[in-house]
Order: sequence, then C-alpha cells, then structure tokens
Amino acid sequence: MILCADVGATKTLLGLAEVDAGTGRVVVKASERYVAAQVPSFEAMLTDFLGKHGPSFGAPLLAAGLGVAGPVREQAVQMTNLPWRLDARTISAHLGGVPVKLVNDFDAAAHGIEALAPEELMTLQAGDAGAQGNQLVIGAGSGLGVAFRIWTGEGASARHVVAPGEGGHYSFAPINELQDLVLQRLRPLVPRVVVEHLVSGPGLVNFYQGLADEPPTKVHTPMDTEGLTGEVVFRRATQEGDARAAQALEQFLLAYGSVAGDYALATLARGGVYVAGGVAQRCGEMMRDGRFMRGFGQKGPYAELMSTIPVHLVLQSELGLVGAAVAGARLVA
Repeated sequence: MILCADVGATKTLLGLAEVDAGTGRVVVKASERYVAAQVPSFEAMLTDFLGKHGPSFGAPLLAAGLGVAGPVREQAVQMTNLPWRLDARTISAHLGGVPVKLVNDFDAAAHGIEALAPEELMTLQAGDAGAQGNQLVIGAGSGLGVAFRIWTGEGASARHVVAPGEGGHYSFAPINELQDLVLQRLRPLVPRVVVEHLVSGPGLVNFYQGLADEPPTKVHTPMDTEGLTGEVVFRRATQEGDARAAQALEQFLLAYGSVAGDYALATLARGGVYVAGGVAQRCGEMMRDGRFMRGFGQKGPYAELMSTIPVHLVLQSELGLVGAAVAGARLVA
C-alpha cells in the first residue's frame, strides 16, 4: 500500500494506491479531499485519512509519495500560502518510519503520465505517434504548471527522467494585437507580466478585464477567490452569450496553445505534449476545435515540425495524486 498526496495552497487530496500485479501500473484505490483551513496540521490530516481508509486495505503501508505546490529542497518544503513546513523525515517518523518522497506538484504530474491508460487521454494532434524523445507536461489551473520528461539512455535502458520547472513565471509573449492590448494594460499593474498571469484560471479573468472598454485596475492571481473568477467568465462565454467573455476565452485558448508550443519547441518534445489540469478538461471540446492547436502550431519556419509532435489532453482529474503514488512506489521497487 502506497500513501499519496497532492498538496495545494488551499486543498489537499490524499490517496492510497497499489501496484497492479498484472500490468505493473500504479492504481489509486481510495482518495479524499481536505480543506487546509479546516485541519490543524498536515500530520493531523494524515492520521484522519489513514484511520478512515487504511483498515479496509488489510495491507501494510510501504511508502509515501507527496506532491506539494512549492519548491522542494533537501526533501523539505515551506509552503508559500500556508504556514506548513513539510519535511520528509518528520512525516516518515509520523508514519512509523516508512520511506517518504517529496516532489513538486508538477513533478508528480509528470510522473503520473506513465501510469495513464489509453482511455485517459484525448488526442488533439496525432503527430508522429511512434516517436521517442522528450515530453512536455503542462497544465493551467490556479496557476500554470510545467514539467519535462527528458528522454535519456540507449536501447533497453532508455527511459524518461522528470525535470520539474517554474515555466509559469516566464515572460508572456503575445501573438496578436488583442493580446498586445491586454499585455499593455496589465504592464503598469505588476513589475513583470508572466505567462501565468494570462494562461491560468485567473488569467481568463485578466483577459476578460483587459479587453473591457476601461483598463483593469488590478491583475488577478490565484489568491483572488471572491468575486469574478475564471469559472464565471467561462460560464458567461459558453452559456450566457457574453461576447467579451467569448473573445477572452478565444484569446486564452490561443495563448495556452502558443505557450505549450513554445515549451515543446524549446525542448524538442518529439515524444509528445500532455496538457493536464482542470481548465483544459473543462474546455475539452474547445481544445479539439482548433483554437488551442492553432496557437500551438504558429511557430513560423518550425510550423511543419510542430505538426509532427503528438499532443494529448489528460482526462485523468487526479493526475498529481497518481504521479505522487508512482514516485512513492519507486522507493520500494
């Protein structure tokens, strides 16, 4: 039995997983969501979860893999938006000495790619499906996560090694006049406009307000949970006939595709691009209709190369949890 967790700024998903004896795939068998503000500590959350779900497995806990929203250093992380410091050694002691692996949350998502079943992917571009090489994992949610699966080794020993990154904080590069306008309107409000300001849930709000008649007065971030949200703008665009919201969603999808294409080109991700996260899943059919892929392929002389890269939408909503379980399972493999 492997304990796994996807620890976010406000919510944590805890799970218990097993390695399927037939396929070798890691499969999450039980999970529960917790709100950080409603529990006194991470350790208290673990105790509650294992007390509820552990007995039903009838198997010992072998290891734990924890994906955390924050930079992991020396197997510890001080969370940015929570007064929690997670340390693998402390957590291991709390769990009775089992080995514990802490990874960045999108590092965990990248590990989860290898555990996906075919039906958990929607192909947006087939590309050269048999190609081997680097892979990109990218996902817009409250922010923008980016990680890379680097192809290394030769022959039977060749494999992907995960390299996490903070690609959401690269400078934003507009690809048309409307995106230029929004960038110009946001620039006086922050020291630097980054990709995450526009390719994320809050980014959809920033597009919406940046396209209004009057310039915006603030840049929305993941900490803005009240009032206008990305979900509200999405609903206005898809259900309420709001023309500006529809225009914002159009530019959001183009920008999302363009950013994914930039990272795919930078790393020559011939092995495929995997688009994860709740925003992409909510926009599923819109991702297929060409807007995302149009932005992805607009790379000038490299447009033909971009058409050879497989692009998939990840349908598994708990990719980070699955990937954390994979990271934990490797401790006892």
